Amino acid sequence: MRVSVSKESWQADEREIEAIVAGRHSNAFAFLGLHEVAGHRVLRAFVPHADTLNAFTLDGAPLGHMIPRHKGGFFEAKVDITERQPIRYEAKNAGGSWTVYDPYSFGPVLGPMDDYYIGEGSHLRLFDKMGAHEMEFEGIHGTHFAVWAPNAQRVSVVGPWNDWDGRRHPMRNRQGIWEVFIPVLGTGTIYKYEIVGPNGQVLPLKADPYARQAEMRPRTASVVPDPTPFTWTDQKYMEERATRDWRRTPMSIYEVHLGSWRRRPDGSFMSYDQLAEQLVPYAADMGYTHLELMPISEHPFDPSWGYQPTGLYAPTARFGDPAGFARLVNAAHEAGLGVILDWVPAHFPTDEHGLSHFDGTALYEHEDPRQGFHPDWNTAIYNFGRKEVSAYLTNNALFWFDQFHIDGLRVDAVASMLYLDYSRQPGEWVPNQHGGNQNLEAVAFLQRVNAEVYRQYPGAFMIAEESTAWPGVSSPTYAGGLGFGFKWNMGFMNDTLRFMSRETIHRRFHHNDMTFGLMYAFTENFVLPLSHDEVVHGKGALLSKMPGDDWQQFANLRAYLAFMWGHPGKKLLFMGQEFAQREEWSESQALDWYLLDAPSHEGMRRLVADLNAAYRSLPALYERDCEPEGFEWVIGNDQANSVLAWLRKAPDADPVLVISNFTPVPRSHYKVPLPKAGRWVERINTDAGWYSGGNTGNQGAVVAKAVEGQHWPAEAEIYLPPLATLFLKYEPA
Repeated sequence: MRVSVSKESWQADEREIEAIVAGRHSNAFAFLGLHEVAGHRVLRAFVPHADTLNAFTLDGAPLGHMIPRHKGGFFEAKVDITERQPIRYEAKNAGGSWTVYDPYSFGPVLGPMDDYYIGEGSHLRLFDKMGAHEMEFEGIHGTHFAVWAPNAQRVSVVGPWNDWDGRRHPMRNRQGIWEVFIPVLGTGTIYKYEIVGPNGQVLPLKADPYARQAEMRPRTASVVPDPTPFTWTDQKYMEERATRDWRRTPMSIYEVHLGSWRRRPDGSFMSYDQLAEQLVPYAADMGYTHLELMPISEHPFDPSWGYQPTGLYAPTARFGDPAGFARLVNAAHEAGLGVILDWVPAHFPTDEHGLSHFDGTALYEHEDPRQGFHPDWNTAIYNFGRKEVSAYLTNNALFWFDQFHIDGLRVDAVASMLYLDYSRQPGEWVPNQHGGNQNLEAVAFLQRVNAEVYRQYPGAFMIAEESTAWPGVSSPTYAGGLGFGFKWNMGFMNDTLRFMSRETIHRRFHHNDMTFGLMYAFTENFVLPLSHDEVVHGKGALLSKMPGDDWQQFANLRAYLAFMWGHPGKKLLFMGQEFAQREEWSESQALDWYLLDAPSHEGMRRLVADLNAAYRSLPALYERDCEPEGFEWVIGNDQANSVLAWLRKAPDADPVLVISNFTPVPRSHYKVPLPKAGRWVERINTDAGWYSGGNTGNQGAVVAKAVEGQHWPAEAEIYLPPLATLFLKYEPA
C-alpha cells in the first residue's frame, strides 16, 4: 500500500504512517499537523478517500501540493510558514472535491489552570470544559471535545460526519484528559468516542459522559448542543428564593413522572413545552409549592423510570431539547413553583455505551464487585474515593442549579451509598479502613456536594432519600452532618400506611403506628413522602390500600391525607393520588384523568387543593415544621376510639387544632381540651359535601369554654364525623 518515493530526512517514518492509517498511533497530535522536522516546517495530514491534497492558510494563501505517502490517505509536504496557524485542505478524487480543516493545526483549548484544578479534583466548572462545546477558536467556528480516559491508548471523536472512522479525529492526551477542537462542526452534530483500551482493544463506542444533549432512545449517541444562552425571565423568583428558610416555609411537593402524567391523544410523549402549558398551571392551581420530577437525565430504558441514567448532564430527548426543559423550569418559576429533580449518584447502568469500564478499565466504578456492583439493581457503583469521579458527580449537581435554575435535588438511594454492606451478606463486602460498614468515601462526597450547593446557590436545597437511622443526615457539614437540607421520613410513610390499611375495628390495637413518628419527628428536617414507591410493584394505588367499601375507602384516604398535612414535616404526594387514582401507576400510560368526572374523585382533588391552601395560609402549620415548639399533643392515647388530636403552633400565629377520627363511628360531644377559650373555626373537614363526604360537622365552628382545675385552660365539645380529619383554627374575638 505504500507509495514508492525516495525518503528525505524530513519525511515521516513509514512505521508511524502505518500506525496513523491503521488507527494505532497513540499520539496523533505529535505527528499530524505542522511540525519542525530536521530544520524544516513539515505539514502532515490524514484524509481518507483523497487522491490529491492541497494546503492553504485560513485566509486562502496557498501552502503547496501535499505529497501522497500512503494510498490510505496520508499526505505530507514541506511548507514555507513561520508560525502555527489554522490550515485547510482542498481534497479531490474522481468523485469530486471537498474542504477539510486540519484539527491538528489548532492549539489546546484547555489551559494550565484547568490542568491544575482537574488534576487536584477541585475544578467546579467542569461542565464548561468537558464534553462538547461549540465555539469560535483561533478565528474559526467549530466544536471542542474533551473526555477523561486516562488508561486509553487512543481516543477519537466519531460520527456520521467522518463515517464513524476513529482514525480520522484522534484526540490530544493531556494527563488523561483527551481533547480536540474540530472546525466546522456545530449544533446538532451526532458523535461518540472511539476508545482503544490499554490492551489495544477497540471498545464499544461510548457516549460522552458530559454530553448536554443525547439522541432519542433507542439511539445512544451524544449531540452537540446549541450554545445560545437561554433567556431567563425568573429573576424575581430567584431573588425571592435566595431569602427563603425552607424549614420555616410551606413546602408541598407534587412528584411527577413526565412521561406518564399526561400523554398526547396518539399515546406519544408530551413535549417540555406542552408540559409547561399544562402541568405547571395545574400544579400551581392545586396550591403546590414545588414540582419534583423523577429523573430526567438521559436513560435508555423507560421502565427504569430514569433511575438508571447514562447521560447525567443531558435532559432526556423524550420530551425535547435542553432549551425546552429550560422553558419548563422558567414557566414553573414564573408561576411561583419550584422545581426539584431526582438525582441518581448512587449507581449507574452497565450499558456498553455508558460509563461502565469506560476506557477499558474500572474507571468510574470499583474494580472489585464487592464494592463496584450493586446486587439490587444489577448496576455499577461509583468509586466515590476517586477525585475525578467525585468531581464528575459534584459538577453534575452544580450543573443543574447553574444551567437550569433548579431549586433542589432529591438524592436517590442515599442509604445504599452510606453502607458498604447494603443488601450484602457477610463476605460480600469490604470493610472501611477502621473495619466498619460505613462508606467513608461516599460520606465525604455527599458532604462535599451538599456544602457546595448551599455555598453557591442561596435558597437552593438538597433532600436525601435515606431510610435508616444514620445520624445527622440534615445537619450541616460543619457540625459533622451529611449536609442535606431535608430527609424523606420513610418511617412515617411505612407506619401510617400500615395503620391505614388495617380494618378499622383492629386499629385500636395499633394506635402507636400513628403516634410513634412524633418520637423522632424533630431529629431531622423531614419531608413526609407518599411517593411513587408506594403505588408500584403490586402495591396498588393509595385508595386500594384503604379498607372498607368504596365510600369508606375514600373517607379513609381523605382523613389520612389531612392527617399528613396537619402533621409536622413538609409534604410530598405522587401524581394521581391527589384525585385517588384507582389503578397502580404504570410509566407506560397516562393517569386516568377521566376519573375526575366522578364526584368522589373530584372531591379528593378539591380536598388536596384546600389542604395546600390551608397549609400555605396558616403559619402554625408550617413555620415550625421541623421544630418541637410547633407541636403539642392534645389527645394521643385514645386508642379505644382511634382518635388523635394535636396543636400546631408558631410564634405570633393563632394555633390550629388537628383532630382525626379513624373509625366509621361518628362521635358527638367529643370533649377536647384546648389552650384558649373562644371560637375555633373549621378550616378543613374531610367529611364535607364539597369533598363528596357525608357533609356532617360542626356548622363551621365550635366554642371552647374556660375550665378550672384541669391541665388545659379550656375545653370544647366537638362532633367528629366518621373517618374524618378536622382542622380548627383559633379565631381571636
